[in-house]
Amino acid sequence: MALEGVEKLRLHHCPATRSVRAKWALHETVGDAFEVAIVNLYAGDQFHPDYVAKNPSHNVPLLEVTFSNGETLFMRESAAIVAWLADTFPEKHLAPPADDVRARADYLQILNYGASPMDMMLWQIRVHDDLLAASLRDERTSARYRGKFRTEVEPQLTARLEKGRFICGDEFTAADIVIGYNIGWASAYGLCASEIFGRYRSELMKRPAFLAAFADAAKFSVKPPAPIDENSPFNG
Repeated sequence: MALEGVEKLRLHHCPATRSVRAKWALHETVGDAFEVAIVNLYAGDQFHPDYVAKNPSHNVPLLEVTFSNGETLFMRESAAIVAWLADTFPEKHLAPPADDVRARADYLQILNYGASPMDMMLWQIRVHDDLLAASLRDERTSARYRGKFRTEVEPQLTARLEKGRFICGDEFTAADIVIGYNIGWASAYGLCASEIFGRYRSELMKRPAFLAAFADAAKFSVKPPAPIDENSPFNG
């Protein structure tokens, strides 16, 4: 492991959720040299006091970075984990170097676009289509974000993919981990359905790290065992 002073990496992960971004980045950088702890979100594992003590946002991913001096760092944001790993392993060529100012700015822009506004739109669609009880759903919210995604997000991604095989050109970067995951998520809701997105996903699926990250995806259920109602600790 090329992480100086790091003794262990442990990823708390739920199959097919945002923690796949972190898992994919780990496979790209350290191979299989990390531990995985499964968090069953539908069973409420994320609300267990021991887990909340590490991640008060009660979600995934959670990456525990244990150092050789016994200290532990908790990373909770998938995009931060992806970007950190990319920068920590420059030999993997997952991020433009800091002195390539233009390429670096473009890379950070699209990586964070995927993790912020694009993610938010997809999450609102998922919450109102699949998670909430009928009494709490708002079809207008889902429809509004579907429309916004089609008119704002898809054209920006299409323009980028028309210029190269990947989201920042002809070379794969860590931004493809975030955007590639999101496009798969979007496709589950009938978005990003054009041929250019299919070609892009096909490129990503050639990567061993992609296949390893999604190897447990069949364990994921789109809908919870019971709709989330007013009595659930889930707050969206």
